[in-house]
Amino acid sequence: MLWTRMELPCWCLLLLSCLQSLSAHNDFFTSIGQMTDLLYTEKDLVTSLKDYIRAEESKLERVKRWADKLDSLTATATQDPEGFLGHPVNAFKLMKRLNTEWGDLESLVLSDTTDGFISNLTIQRQYFPTEEDQTGAAKALLRLQDTYKLDANTISTGNLPGVKHKSQMTVEDCYELGKIAYSDADYYHTELWMAQALKQLDEGEESTIDKVTVLDYLSYAIYQQGEIERALEYTLRLLKLDPEHQRAKGNVKYFEFQLEKQRKAAEETARTQEERGKRDTSEKKKKKKQKNSFPLIPERKKYEMLCRGEGLKMTPRRQSRLFCRYHDNNRHPRFVLAPVKQQDEWDRPYIVRYLDIISDAEIEKVKQLAKPRLRRATVHDPQTGKLTTALYRVSKSAWLTGYEDPVIERINERIEDITGLEMDTAEELQVANYGVGGQYEPHFDFGRKDEPDAFKELGTGNRIATWLFYMSDVTAGGATVFPDVGAAVWPKKGTAVFWYNLFASGEGDYSTRHAACPVLVGNKWVSNKWIHERGQEWRRPCGLNETE
Repeated sequence: MLWTRMELPCWCLLLLSCLQSLSAHNDFFTSIGQMTDLLYTEKDLVTSLKDYIRAEESKLERVKRWADKLDSLTATATQDPEGFLGHPVNAFKLMKRLNTEWGDLESLVLSDTTDGFISNLTIQRQYFPTEEDQTGAAKALLRLQDTYKLDANTISTGNLPGVKHKSQMTVEDCYELGKIAYSDADYYHTELWMAQALKQLDEGEESTIDKVTVLDYLSYAIYQQGEIERALEYTLRLLKLDPEHQRAKGNVKYFEFQLEKQRKAAEETARTQEERGKRDTSEKKKKKKQKNSFPLIPERKKYEMLCRGEGLKMTPRRQSRLFCRYHDNNRHPRFVLAPVKQQDEWDRPYIVRYLDIISDAEIEKVKQLAKPRLRRATVHDPQTGKLTTALYRVSKSAWLTGYEDPVIERINERIEDITGLEMDTAEELQVANYGVGGQYEPHFDFGRKDEPDAFKELGTGNRIATWLFYMSDVTAGGATVFPDVGAAVWPKKGTAVFWYNLFASGEGDYSTRHAACPVLVGNKWVSNKWIHERGQEWRRPCGLNETE
């Protein structure tokens, strides 16, 4: 085979250039002195050739290790894809690998002769996750960390409840999380994850990230949170590793100046307080303490507490009024011989759960129909009344009509038979799948008085009730919670929950404000039916008072 100059390998080009330089001195054989020069030239060429071979072998060895690691990982992952990705660290690392690490591999082997692989990788990369996906998965981990009060080490070591595919985070993974938090000026999480990266480096983990880089971010994040003394400690540690680090040198002087300033301010405050008298100071402290004794818990705190299984508990007296029963909806023909199992979940608002209400075969059919159509879930914009995406709803959804498959029609009929409500004016069955850290923050299903046009385009009135199927078990997290009343309903595959959003008078029941907690471990599939007012006039007559 003939090579053109452009096609020659690197070592061939090097050899050719050396030989060309030597060819300027003709008749080498006539002088042993000159021939000895050729020996040294050849020795240099052999050394260069061996360096090239070692470099290529080293590169191939790195590629081989990467391939072996990924071969083992993908073999495990593809045996139970949803279970594997149910671990949030696995989901984050998948985003990171496909968005960043495969690109690094492409650069590594770009000069290789395996053009088929490079071409294939280049084509496939257009379908890989983007920077936005990687950032989204990272922020989901931070959200899970806050909601479920997890320390960085617990997440990094993969010790999450009920995990089947334990996955540990590397220094690079922790550093990446810290950088993403830093780019959002989220210095709290920057500190947590840079500290975790530093901890793993101190424990001897090998990494391409050095301690100086981590300490630089860590000290600055701590400073931004007002802890100048700690920031100074980490900066001094950085300077021990890199005495010529210019930014650290400047920061040490600045931190020392700020600490001296704080010390003088504290001394001045102490003198002022002493002059005013200890009694006056103690009374102020007492008043301040009394003022903060019974703070109101913000909705966000209540929501997160309920997600963790904490928060308000129903009194024994109220619990005694909750029952399990067989429900036949006033002897509906479909349920006379086979009534459905119904259990009370909460009393106010009245929430019931139906057990064994959708079969595994039906669930699989619904998921099969929905998967190709899954798109980022939307919410109703109260200003425009139209559907739009929102950062507080992290899931993908699809809408299924009763016309496209008998299973969907059968499910719609079942909901109508159990609730006694008209389905012709209800919205189509919405199927939702929550991703890593997937959630839907507190919201109302019905349109409030300040949103008169919320469902105007549908022409079927307000959402009178909500029916929610759970189509998967969730290993940890993923509850449906009602922060105003303290109710928490946990997913159980094959069941459904139902509640009214409106009182019989048509007024909205504000206690039905609810949320979908972030999925900590597992994969959450649900489908819901939003039932509207139109067509229910004779099925659910108006009450005589607002709260009936």
